Amino acid sequence: MNQATYLTNQFIIAMPTLADPNFFHTVTYLCQHNEDGALGIVINRSTDMKLGEIFKQMGIDVTSPAAAEMPIFAGGPVQQQHGFVIHTSGGDWHATIAVSETISLTTSRDVLEAIATGVGPEQYLVALGYAGWGAGQLEKEILDNAWLNTPCGKQIIFDTPVNLRWNAAADQIGIDINQLTAPAGHG
Repeated sequence: MNQATYLTNQFIIAMPTLADPNFFHTVTYLCQHNEDGALGIVINRSTDMKLGEIFKQMGIDVTSPAAAEMPIFAGGPVQQQHGFVIHTSGGDWHATIAVSETISLTTSRDVLEAIATGVGPEQYLVALGYAGWGAGQLEKEILDNAWLNTPCGKQIIFDTPVNLRWNAAADQIGIDINQLTAPAGHG
């Protein structure tokens, strides 16, 4: 694959036939994709946990009640004890990669401390764990019709109700995901 065909900053949407319980009906935001593999965060699996619980576990003082009430997402089956923050760009956080000009991924404590006091990124999604693929694995799964890739829609990550994200991500390219059955084409 050449650089132009990698899917960083895109969504991969689980096809209706993908039965793996880790990914059934998920939308994953790909934060990195290159010759070594891919790393993504599932953006439509909120948990019953609130960010306030994470703040408490980490001993972070909270002055933003709204931040404490934000849901925690199940970002994927890998390293579920580690936190990942997808957020709008801006700020100077320690362990950050710019996924696009407008969205970054941060894994350091400083971004959570800023969020807890209301001075963090304008929009964010906090997840525990990530989805990972080895070299060539995601490409093979796409060829096997497990995933549909679509452009990232920032509003889907941050503004669309969680239960509507799977359909909304496919709707971006005019596909009713509920009508797809195997085999299907690629976007």
